[in-house]
Amino acid sequence: MAESGAPTQRESMADRIYQALKEDIFEFRLIPGDKFSESDIAQRLSASRTPVREALYRLEREGYVDVLFRSGWQIRQLDFKQIEDLYDLRITLERAAMHKICRLDKPPPALRLLNDIWNPDAPSERAFGSTVRALDESFHCELVAAAGNDEMTQIHQRITDRLRIVRRLDFTRPDRIDATYREHAEILQALIANNPGEAAEKMTAHIRTSQEAVKGISLERIREVSQQHRRREPGCP
Repeated sequence: MAESGAPTQRESMADRIYQALKEDIFEFRLIPGDKFSESDIAQRLSASRTPVREALYRLEREGYVDVLFRSGWQIRQLDFKQIEDLYDLRITLERAAMHKICRLDKPPPALRLLNDIWNPDAPSERAFGSTVRALDESFHCELVAAAGNDEMTQIHQRITDRLRIVRRLDFTRPDRIDATYREHAEILQALIANNPGEAAEKMTAHIRTSQEAVKGISLERIREVSQQHRRREPGCP
């Protein structure tokens, strides 16, 4: 009986390591170009190398890390051509979602809930920091999900995961946070008014602004944000 439970326990540990490393990447604790060994990760996460290796190969398949011949692992460098392509695909999916939502028999509940978030009664009720980043991601994912196409939702979620790093850099600027509140509110107003064309155009312009901002990202900027995050973490000087 003990032996039959061992693979499940190992898979569970590998999954926890996978999630921890993915969070390290998304929170800039690990940045593009960083190199490390399986032993480094195993020691830091108090795990054996087998589940560490399983987690790393999963991250490699998803495009987050590269295995280096005889020298461990490396966080994959940003591929700006791939990022550009993913943004274009994201626009296609989210435009389609705007039209599908407006063809539904009745407005999905998500519209009212999102409108409460992005049309606060006072500026003081706005979110900030990591919370607004999470809310922004949820805004786009929930609208696509509200369109009711499960395959579209799954593809969009994979794109969201791949773009999460660069999109988080966009929310280090206060002006972008202000613009996001305004633009999200305008998109929701168009959907509530059942105007899919206007909603699609406003969504496209909103995403294109983020896409253009990504073109100015450099490794130096990523390092700067990484250092800022580390100084805010407990135990950092």
